[in-house]
Amino acid sequence: MDNREFIQAALLEDVGGGDYSTLASIPAEARGKAVLKIKEDGIIAGINLAREIFLFLEPDASFELFKTDGEKVLKGEVAFEVSARVHTILKAERLALNCMQRMSGIASLTHQYVDAIKDFKTKILDTRKTTPLFRRYEKEAVKIGGGVNHRMGLYDMIMLKDNHIDFCGGIEEAIKRTNAYLLTNNLDLGIEVETRNLEDVRRVLNTGNVQRIMLDNFTPAQVAEAVELIAGRFETEASGGINLSNIRDYAKAGADYISAGAIIHHAVSMDLSLKAQII
Repeated sequence: MDNREFIQAALLEDVGGGDYSTLASIPAEARGKAVLKIKEDGIIAGINLAREIFLFLEPDASFELFKTDGEKVLKGEVAFEVSARVHTILKAERLALNCMQRMSGIASLTHQYVDAIKDFKTKILDTRKTTPLFRRYEKEAVKIGGGVNHRMGLYDMIMLKDNHIDFCGGIEEAIKRTNAYLLTNNLDLGIEVETRNLEDVRRVLNTGNVQRIMLDNFTPAQVAEAVELIAGRFETEASGGINLSNIRDYAKAGADYISAGAIIHHAVSMDLSLKAQII
């Protein structure tokens, strides 16, 4: 789904048969201005998408930017000003705000995680714990906040998790079957394997043919031991139970990546508002 398809579907959900509040009270030819006001500090995100929403409804609308995606913002500042038909402004208002508030909240929280480990080589990854049909924008917000996108879905990377391994009969068999499948189907996809203890790590090392080893629910000390054992042969990713209170300990342990679903599903939307500018 591209941006236009998303905007069309989202407007249909919100507007339905018509914005009757506006239709009933505002003349169709009336024009106006509105400003996007920032009501708390953070990292702004979703401005480009908001602009597309207004222009989708009115291609000739005027959109003046005062902030850009990824910029640090302060309470009281203005992100943009839009001039358009009043019907356009009121119809686009809630969708633009919903998207920007959600994306800005994610970008702001991601930035906190990234900033907490800025002294280390470790990078912050997102996960697939996202809102259905809004994943691409949530993951874009992660990038805006300084994080790195993991796989977009089930189709662009192989991840052999605990259930795959258990159903398959073990790590060795899962890796063997996966490599055979990729070869047979001419697919060029990276393979990541979830490990639950150091013995699992040794099994992966003995089998090979993977790109990354996930260290799931390891303590920082166990991560450090696993990283030493892996010795750079494969990428390493620490995951599970990692938050702002312990993330530096995990980064210090030497993993290449830390994945944290919380940067998306624990993010609180930023407080923003779109206010009419009376002229």
